[in-house]
Amino acid sequence: MNKKTILGFLGNICILEAILMLFPLLVGFIYKESFLTINAFLITIAILLVLGLLLRKLTPKHPKYNLKEGFAITGLSWFLLSFFGGLPFVLANELNSIIDSTFEMASGFTTTGSSIIPNVEAISQSLLFWRSFSHLIGGMGVLVFAFAFIPRMGEGSVNIMKAEVPGPTFGKVTSKNQSSAGILYQIYLVMTAVLVLLLMLTGMNLFDSLIHAFGAAGTGGFSNKVLSVGYFNNPAAEYILSIAMILFGVNFNLYYLLLKKHFKQVFKNEELRLFLTIITIACILIMLNIGKDYSSLEKLFRDVLFTVSTIISTTGYATVDFGLWPLFSHLVLLLIMFTGSMAGSTAGGLKQSRILIYLKSFKREIQCAMNPRLVKPITVDDKPVSSSYIKSVLNYLGLYLSIFICGVLLVSVTQNDFLTAFSSVAATLNNIGPGMNLVGPSGNFAHFTPISKIVLTFMMIIGRLEIYPVLILLMPNLWKK
Repeated sequence: MNKKTILGFLGNICILEAILMLFPLLVGFIYKESFLTINAFLITIAILLVLGLLLRKLTPKHPKYNLKEGFAITGLSWFLLSFFGGLPFVLANELNSIIDSTFEMASGFTTTGSSIIPNVEAISQSLLFWRSFSHLIGGMGVLVFAFAFIPRMGEGSVNIMKAEVPGPTFGKVTSKNQSSAGILYQIYLVMTAVLVLLLMLTGMNLFDSLIHAFGAAGTGGFSNKVLSVGYFNNPAAEYILSIAMILFGVNFNLYYLLLKKHFKQVFKNEELRLFLTIITIACILIMLNIGKDYSSLEKLFRDVLFTVSTIISTTGYATVDFGLWPLFSHLVLLLIMFTGSMAGSTAGGLKQSRILIYLKSFKREIQCAMNPRLVKPITVDDKPVSSSYIKSVLNYLGLYLSIFICGVLLVSVTQNDFLTAFSSVAATLNNIGPGMNLVGPSGNFAHFTPISKIVLTFMMIIGRLEIYPVLILLMPNLWKK
């Protein structure tokens, strides 16, 4: 373990965050906000620059990132970003504590969308922009952003991308790691820009369009309105966002294949087909369950499509309070909360690729029980899957469930409502945002105790980084030379 390499990289992350804060600072000047708010960003930027420059001096001449350094850098970077990202909220007196501000920005960077702010419309425009802008940066990954735009990051940087990119596998679209990051980020930013333009065409102003495009692109879900997307009462915007959330829940490598005109390879992708099948089934089941409460079939379809899209993509926007729907619909939504979207997307959850492996493993076990001599390898997209890969996917499920249970137990110490405790951990670990009951679409996380907020902050980062980079930080062997 080369600690100087790690600290030097963290210095780059501090400087990168300081640069990113210039965008909300510009918004503050445009809206002529108070000196206190402007000063909050200036002080934070100054702290980040000083700390970043000091840490960068520790960087070796030829940095090399092994797997240990990759995991350590990834885990520490996200905690660092969340802590300093929340400082402007405290310095501007918009939030009362570092715990609250860290929770809010961890929710932003991990694209969770859970909030402890009861009335977001009372927050200054620059801070609203900053927390939604963090969705855009965190969606594809902050470190992926660094590799895409910062040259010569060092040998072995692929180990950092492996630790950060969501999904059970990491695939490069070109032979060079930096080129892969650049191409994927270009696709991501172009899709976001198109979404902003489409939302403006529906009648939204530029600021509202940016806020909600950032949330949909990063599958985060922060809105600048208390009623979320429902505030606008804009059917066209709801359909556009529904489709956008699904599209951003798709593996971005498939978009690269589309650009290369490998259409057959894309449409034969089993994970994509499973993803779209689950969306279709969930929509049909919920429409049948709540259809009697609607007089308009179009409104029923729009509300259900939007809600299923926002939950399975782990975005967390809302047009209706689905907490008022029947129990059956709640259970369907809870199930797709856990499945999430595709690996290599901006969404959270277990990922469809893992669900696909689980389903195929269960099917093979049943076949082997009926015919013990059967030898049938598991294949995905007509390619055999190794037994070690299957074992790692199954082990991940066990670890995931263990962490989920621990989270529920810790939160339940100070939270007496089971559904609130259960869904708050589900919403944060799967990076969804809203849960059920007190943390539903019309609620927030402000009522939790500081200890519970710390636990849920860890859940968000653990969920975004898919467990290992955070848990490995707690292992003494990691820090040995």
